[in-house]
Amino acid sequence: MSVLANISNIVIPVLIFYIVAYGLTTKTPVYESFIKGAKDGLKTVVEITPTLIGLMVAVGVLRASGFLEFLGGLIGKVTDPLGFPGDLVPLTLVKMFSSSAATGLVLDIFKRFGTDSLMGMITSLMMSSTETIFYTMSVYFMVAKVAKTKWTLPGAMIATLGGTIASIILAKMLV
Repeated sequence: MSVLANISNIVIPVLIFYIVAYGLTTKTPVYESFIKGAKDGLKTVVEITPTLIGLMVAVGVLRASGFLEFLGGLIGKVTDPLGFPGDLVPLTLVKMFSSSAATGLVLDIFKRFGTDSLMGMITSLMMSSTETIFYTMSVYFMVAKVAKTKWTLPGAMIATLGGTIASIILAKMLV
């Protein structure tokens, strides 16, 4: 394990050194390119901030009102017999919009069921194997000005379903 830790400590500095060395050998203005990229990155942050704030506020309102728990109980009646706990329905829905907002629900699940429980394992696996579909689509497509998004949502929903199913199967194998 210490070998992997040492390798991971070396990778980033080596990568940075390589990029700078490559830039110098190709006579690329490395510092100016870095500054230009940082300015572009800052513009992107400013552009996506309203979307991020809107998503966080919406999830906070739904969570505080108890609507997410109500919806989880309602949908859970159908998903519980299929092996998907109704307590995870709110997390699944919120994760599609915002990973940051879903983190609060994750902590609630960990406090209620424990991190090593079946629910905790499914939660951990789901968080790492599903994507924030609507956030990613709205922010990145807006910034990149992508117009042809016809198959993005169906593909992302299928991938999320696959990640969720895999999370349940793997968690049941681990617990």
